[in-house]
Amino acid sequence: MEEPNFWDSQEKSQAYMKELKNLKDIVSEYNGLKQQYDDILTLLEMGYEEEDPDLIPEIEQELEQFIDALEELRLNTLLSDEYDKDNAILTLHAGAGGTESCDWASMLYRMYQRWADKKGYTTELLDFLDGEEAGYKSVTLQINGLNAYGHLKSERGVHRLVRISPFNAAGKRQTSFVSCDVMPDIEEDIDIEINDDDLRIDTYRSSGAGGQHVNKTSSAIRITHIPTGTVVQCQNERSQFQNKDKAMQMLKAKLYLKKKEENAAKESGIRGEIRDINFGNQIRSYVLQPYTMVKDHRTNTDVSNALGVLDGNIDPFINAYLKWIHSSSDEES
Repeated sequence: MEEPNFWDSQEKSQAYMKELKNLKDIVSEYNGLKQQYDDILTLLEMGYEEEDPDLIPEIEQELEQFIDALEELRLNTLLSDEYDKDNAILTLHAGAGGTESCDWASMLYRMYQRWADKKGYTTELLDFLDGEEAGYKSVTLQINGLNAYGHLKSERGVHRLVRISPFNAAGKRQTSFVSCDVMPDIEEDIDIEINDDDLRIDTYRSSGAGGQHVNKTSSAIRITHIPTGTVVQCQNERSQFQNKDKAMQMLKAKLYLKKKEENAAKESGIRGEIRDINFGNQIRSYVLQPYTMVKDHRTNTDVSNALGVLDGNIDPFINAYLKWIHSSSDEES
C-alpha cells in the first residue's frame, strides 16, 4: 500500500484491501480468543484464592463461549479449497409441491438471510421469479463475507419440508421440496473457454416492483449454455450490460465447478450432482408436524429446535458437514 502506484488500479487495490481486512480479522479473532483464555485463567485464580463459589457460573459461561469460538476458528482452518474464502451465490428452485414449494423457497431464502445477518455478512438479491400465489419459483441471493462460500457449499442439494399446509383448507400434512445450488462469486477471470455459438442469451423485464427503471426496459439477462443446459440469470444491476457481465461471471463459475466435479467423479467413481427435486433425493429434512426436527441425511446431525434453524441457526449442520468431508478426504488419502 505504501508503493506510489498502489491506487492506479482501483480494482486491484480494492482486492488487496479486502485481503488485508480478512487477514486482520483472522489475527483479531485469534487475539480475542487468547485474551478470553487469559481472562478465564484469572477468574479461576480468583476463585481459588477467595474460595468464592459464586464465580463458578461465570467461569462456566465464559468457558462455554470460549470453546464455541475456538471450535469455529478451528473449523475455519478446514476451509482451504481454492474458492472457500469467496462470497457465495445461492440459488433456490421450488420443486414438487406447487404453491407450497414456492412458499418453502421463500422460507429458506429468509433462513439464509438471517444466517448471513448473524455472521455479519451482507446480501444482494440478484434475481427472482415470484410464485403464482406465494413465495418464489426461483430466487438467487449473493452473500458477501469471508468464507461465505466455504460455509454455504454444505447447503447444496435438495431440502425437504413437512408441515400442515397453510394453503390446504383440509389442514393436511404437506411435503415440499426446494433445490439449493451454491457457487463461489469468483472475481478473477477463470481460465475456462466458452464458445459464443454455445450460448443463448435472452433479455426480459425485471421482476421487481417500483422505480423508474424496473419493468420498463428489458435489462434482465438469462444465459443458457446449450451443451450443458446450464442456465444463469441476473436482473439486479442497473443496465443490461452489467447484468450480462454478472451473468457471464456466474456461468463461468458454474461451468468451472461442473468440470471440477466431473473430474472428481471420474477419480472416485461417485457423482455429486443435484438430482430431481423430489422424494428420496433430499440432503436435509425439516419436519414441523407432528413433531419438530431438522435432520441432515449426510452427517446424521439433527436439531429439535426447527424454528430456530429456520431463523438462521444452521451452523450445527455446516460445522458437521465440514468435519464430515474433512474426515472423508483424510480416509481417502
